[in-house]
Amino acid sequence: MSHSSNHSQLLNRRSVLKSSAAIALQRLGMPMASSLGLMANAAAQSANDYKALVCVFLFGANDHYNTVIPYDLSTHSTYFNIRKGTVTAGSIYDGIALPRDALTATALSTPLSGGRQMALNPEMTALKSVFENKRASVLMNIGPLIVPTTLAQYNNKSVPLPPKLFSHNDQQAYWQSSYQTEGAATGWGGRAADLLMSGNSRSALTCVSVNGNALFLSGQNAISYQMSTTGATTVNAIKGKSLFGSATCANVLQTLITQSSAIPMVNDYSTVTKRALDTYDGILSAIGTASSTTINNLFATSATNTLSAQLKMVARLIEQQAVLGIKRQVFMVGMGGFDLHDFLPSQHPALLQKLSSAMKEFDDAMISLGKSNQVTTFTASDFGRTLASNGDGSDHGWGSHHFVMGGAVNGGKYFGVAPEIGLTHTQQVGSGRLLPSTAIDQFGAEMAAWFGVSSSDIKTVLPNASHFDLNKLGVFK
Repeated sequence: MSHSSNHSQLLNRRSVLKSSAAIALQRLGMPMASSLGLMANAAAQSANDYKALVCVFLFGANDHYNTVIPYDLSTHSTYFNIRKGTVTAGSIYDGIALPRDALTATALSTPLSGGRQMALNPEMTALKSVFENKRASVLMNIGPLIVPTTLAQYNNKSVPLPPKLFSHNDQQAYWQSSYQTEGAATGWGGRAADLLMSGNSRSALTCVSVNGNALFLSGQNAISYQMSTTGATTVNAIKGKSLFGSATCANVLQTLITQSSAIPMVNDYSTVTKRALDTYDGILSAIGTASSTTINNLFATSATNTLSAQLKMVARLIEQQAVLGIKRQVFMVGMGGFDLHDFLPSQHPALLQKLSSAMKEFDDAMISLGKSNQVTTFTASDFGRTLASNGDGSDHGWGSHHFVMGGAVNGGKYFGVAPEIGLTHTQQVGSGRLLPSTAIDQFGAEMAAWFGVSSSDIKTVLPNASHFDLNKLGVFK
């Protein structure tokens, strides 16, 4: 680094990231590189109320076929015959198929066209009640696309396709960025936050992750602030004002890690560190060291359910958003374990039960806090799974079903197009891997618009949005 040219030293971290993003976009052969450049020119948008987006990411690729399940006799029979196998003792599963009589309690009252019906997994009774109370809906067959794509176009490769399909890391990145695979610099949640963070007194709390580093929350200016389920983290020596038993040493440490530097990367590190230390003090002052009795009671499973514990922390921050001076926030939480090539009947139900319970608890909390219409929560995952069974699990897919929840949501509905069920129809690319009928960009555009992003800046947040029909899903009331 010390032997770099003067020109190289003048390059800051932002320039490097922008250049990398442009190169990655050029590889796709799509004219999207200019969209990132628009971010600098996009007008900051003001907000007088409070709104938050909460992304619940299911790492590993959730098996959507056993999450939102065909229930009418005809399509359930097709689903069951493809997935059935050896009945496991003590299990309701036949192979990896759920029998129809196991779905009675979670069958959804809203019908699809043509007499079709859907049910949730038997472990998802809590989320079923949120759906029936018209506070949640199902996103049908959503996934990454660059342009609308048919099976013939996919087979002929006559349209650009998302790169590295069926790869976990790459498709996690694509879902979160909306246009790039692993190595992406920004996510669509962070880019939406960029446009609205100017109204936040504590801009550091615009994008908050309670699940580690989150690409979804990274913008050009917005930076993901990471917290744990117990609260904000800081440097223990500075928090305790003592290093090696010396307050002087602690003060020297604080000076060293927060002072400005002529070296751009060191200066960036110092800026982030100082921001983190200042933000810690603000969070501690606002939410304290422990949850209120009300919040504790609302998140009854948080001691044993990591997703519930994460959403509990999100609720604590939302509860104090006025104290913190926040008007727009984007959060990310998540849980892993969904890459079930094996052990799906024994492991998937518990995962869905935790997801269902945590989402219901969070919805109840938003109602209790009077924030219900101001917070929208949605699930996302790497990709869907195959309808075909590999014996005890399923393989990597593409399109998937997801949930969107909140008081502003047009609840109790299905958004998008319900796919056929089978292994040979034109909405799948083999083994029942769904070819998405709704692009992430279409859903993201409606989320961004609700959040407050102007229609002229949607393509800045979602570079591929201009290739699709927008505002057709009707996610919000």
